[in-house]
Amino acid sequence: MRRSGRYQFWLVLLLSLNFGILFFDRQAVNFMMPSIQPDLGLSNTQIGMLSSGLSLTWAMAGLAIGPLSDRLGSRKPLLLICTVMFCACSFLSGLAGGFLALLAARLLMGVAEGGVMPISHAMIVAEVNPKHRGTAMGVGQSFFSSILGSTVAPLVLIPLAAWVGWRMGFYIAAIPGLITAALIWLTLREAPAALVEQGHLEEGETAIRKPTLMEALSNRNVLLCTVLSVLLVSYLVVCWTFMPLYLVRGAGYDGPVMAGVMAVLGISAAVSGFLVPAISDRWGRKPTFLVTCLIGAILPLGALYWQGSAWTMGLLFFTGWFVSGTFPLFMATVPAESVDPRLTATLAGFVGGIGEVLGGVLSPSLAGWLADLHGLSATIWLLLALTLAAFFFSMFLTESAPAVRARRSAAQTA
Repeated sequence: MRRSGRYQFWLVLLLSLNFGILFFDRQAVNFMMPSIQPDLGLSNTQIGMLSSGLSLTWAMAGLAIGPLSDRLGSRKPLLLICTVMFCACSFLSGLAGGFLALLAARLLMGVAEGGVMPISHAMIVAEVNPKHRGTAMGVGQSFFSSILGSTVAPLVLIPLAAWVGWRMGFYIAAIPGLITAALIWLTLREAPAALVEQGHLEEGETAIRKPTLMEALSNRNVLLCTVLSVLLVSYLVVCWTFMPLYLVRGAGYDGPVMAGVMAVLGISAAVSGFLVPAISDRWGRKPTFLVTCLIGAILPLGALYWQGSAWTMGLLFFTGWFVSGTFPLFMATVPAESVDPRLTATLAGFVGGIGEVLGGVLSPSLAGWLADLHGLSATIWLLLALTLAAFFFSMFLTESAPAVRARRSAAQTA
């Protein structure tokens, strides 16, 4: 029997907050780089290596820790280790005296952080009622990570670095994670084995054999979600990397106006992070993907063609960025529902890891190469191509939402 609704709510809220603090730590080096670069004498190439290196170890950790979590059947100890470790890496980042030391700290941080979300998704699947699964996983992955990582981080870290120095900024950024680690230790419990085993079942179903990893990876929805992960992670990373440059050099915005338009993305991600999965719980995963991927085209088209008010541009960006609300769905919810939620951490680690490697590591280089050949507008056309490609592949998904499948089954029976 599942625990109370109050406990389920607290579980999702705390895991979301923990991941938000993790994302705050991940973004810290980016927002404080104007202070770090002259102090450590970093080149632009070295700055890019810091970002790519963390993305690579993040992906490798997700690929390794997810399956380990599923194999051990023990989530809480691994989550605690990862949380304390990424806090320690934030502290080590503040101690760095040069590029190699900072790179080592960021590589270790990727190892620590990469397993957090697969483990969190597995804990949510085991405890939360299946009819609220999409919403819960959306809040767990997107709500606080958007608010803290995209909106709060620049507002706090940039003035903090100017006031007390970037090293102190890293030290202070490590503290909230220690607090959430303590709360996880004191208030969350390991899901009983019986609950984990039954967490994949809908009402009236009987237990089935747990699939092997190779069987899971041969599932069509898993393969499609992996493709969607590569496409949409690329969409986000390319937008974060090149859209500020395009808005200033291509659209003619000054720095503060550009910053205001880009800040809208964090708010949009926080809203869409629970709204899009909630809609998919009710209307289905596949139609939600199709509509949201088309909405994602609004952002690059607005950047390319809108020449009026920056307020309207912000509205276009807010709307188009709703495509980010699909991330919990293709990274964890749909693969787990399509195979077996007992493999949630494994599948989330695999899908997210492949997306992080091919999208987070390679796509910025591809976009930069296109920009050198054809100008910055080429990176915006790439965004349009990515979201339309995601729409195309979404057409081949098989519906997996428990409520929608139950309604269809009841209709067939009637």
